[in-house]
Order: sequence, then structure tokens, then C-alpha cells
Amino acid sequence: MIQTILNTLFVQTQGAYLHLDHDTVKVEAEKELLLQVPLHHLKGIALFGSVLISPFLLHRCARDGRDVVWFNVYGRFQGRLTGPTSGNVMLRTAQYDKSGKTQAALLLAKRFVEGKIRGACGVLNRAYRDYGDEYLKGTSHEMTLSLRGLADKETIDAVRGVEGMAANRYFGAFAKLIRVQQFTFIGRIKRPPRDPVNAVLSFTYTILANDCVSALEAVGLDPQVGFLHALRSGKPSLALDLMEEFRAAFADRLVLTLLNRQQLQADDFDRRPGGSVLLNERGRKILLVAYQKRKQEEVAHTLFKKHVAIGQLPYIQARLLARYVRGDLDDYHSYRWK
Repeated sequence: MIQTILNTLFVQTQGAYLHLDHDTVKVEAEKELLLQVPLHHLKGIALFGSVLISPFLLHRCARDGRDVVWFNVYGRFQGRLTGPTSGNVMLRTAQYDKSGKTQAALLLAKRFVEGKIRGACGVLNRAYRDYGDEYLKGTSHEMTLSLRGLADKETIDAVRGVEGMAANRYFGAFAKLIRVQQFTFIGRIKRPPRDPVNAVLSFTYTILANDCVSALEAVGLDPQVGFLHALRSGKPSLALDLMEEFRAAFADRLVLTLLNRQQLQADDFDRRPGGSVLLNERGRKILLVAYQKRKQEEVAHTLFKKHVAIGQLPYIQARLLARYVRGDLDDYHSYRWK
């Protein structure tokens, strides 16, 4: 797959080769021209997996201050070429200035919580259409009401309170989303997970958080300095902020699919001394394969009027977030799932 979004060229076609022909970037694979785009149209190039790029194109990008970012085939950040005219220092300075108790931080905290609640309501509403359970409909309605009151909150702590109440309502209804008898869910238990459902949720959230860290590092933001989640040494607060947009609609729906279709079985989990439950090697493999497959599926992005791969969404949203932090945008909007 090859796409240009936000003036960034994404190349995921394995074996592709990028080179410069005068002032045009050409992408070829197996001696076939796949794409050509004027270099001045690009502000960045993102390469996934086994994709080659010519030294001359690298030199030109470095000279012009155009980022080239490498990911592995699964989307994990590997490194970034940044030329001497990079604005990353200024971007991070702006990020630090906006963190803490500022109006910009309050707005971003609200946007992340909006994205989380909308995604959770979407999961509940979809289940209501499938199963007709009125409790799911009622829970979604309650969460929607809390979303309406979010705009009036004047502190980040108040926004966190809305997020916490919405999460409690959502996970209070989560058991009704699991349609197989072999798995039960009595509530969200994180450290350590005490049942298979919590185990697979925690593992999936960990992978998603790593994807968000990669996306933020790729655009030059500091994953440690967030706006909704409190700062703590070693905690990727901004990555946790960003993943709220994808937690329910992406991660939870994937987990529910694996459980309800019985792709994950009871013997895919190990019980450890002390009562913790973790995915074993076979269970992790099943989840990782499904996770990567889901990332390749395409969804509509209303802002750009085009379909994009789900795996690109964290990077796209990180680019929009960076633009807001720099002052290029007046607002930031979380991704809206259909």
C-alpha cells in the first residue's frame, strides 16, 4: 500500500524502492513504477518494513529538513532521519509549554476523553443492534449524557472525573458483550489481570500503547509528556492520551471478536502463582496475527475524504496533534469511528 496523507508519503509495499528523479520521488517494485510525486509536495516519508530508499533521496530530504521515518513491518518505530532545519525542538518546546494547567491542555484532555467515550458508545450501540439488550442501550445513553457535560468542565481533574465515570459504566456493561460461556468478566482488573478477559485486554492495550509511542516519536512529540494522563517517570502519558481514541473501537472490538468467535480458548491462558492470568505463547500469537490483520483494514477518515489503513490512524492523529501544538491548527479533533 502506498498513500500520501498530510503531505506524508506512506510506503508499506514490501520490496519497494524509492529514488529521486530530478525533483520527483518515484516508487518502484519489481521494476514497475507504482507512484511518482513531486518532492516539494512532501513534508515527510514513512517507510514500513523492507522498503529501500536511495542515498541521494536521503541526502536531499536531510538538506531540505524533510523527515524520513522507519517502522518495522508491524508499525513499530525504528528511527528517524532529521535534517539540520528540523522543527522538532521547537515542537517539543511548544508541547512542554502547553502541558500542565493551561487552556490548551484542558482542550486536549477533553478531546481525548470525547474520543474515548464516542468509541465506547459505538461498541455498545453496535452490540445493541446485534443482541437487542436494552441495558446496553441505556448505558450508551448515560455515557452520551456525560459527554454532553464535558464541554463545561473547567479543570483537567474534572475531565478525568468524567472519563472515570464513563469507564465504570462501560466496563459495567462489558460482560454483556461476551457471548460465550467459557469466559466471564466481573470488572476491569489491571495489575495483575485475574481472568482471561482482563489478560487479553491488558495485552492488547500494551501493544496499542506501543503503537502510539511509535507514532508520537515519528512526528517529533515527546510520548512522556501528556495532557490528560498525569506525568510520571517512565509513563508514556501522551501515548496513553492518544490511545484513548482507539481503545474501545479498535482494541476492545478486536478482543470481543477473538473471544466470541472462540478463536481464543481457555487453554490459551496460563494461571500464575498469586492468581494472575496471562496469555501463553499460543494465545499471544493468535492475538498478534489478528491485531496486525485488523491494522491493514481500511476505514474512512472524514477529514481527508479518503480511506486509510487502521494502522496509520495513530500516526495521522499524531501529525494533527503536532500541528495543533505548533499552532498551525486552531483545534484538535479525535478520530471519529463509524
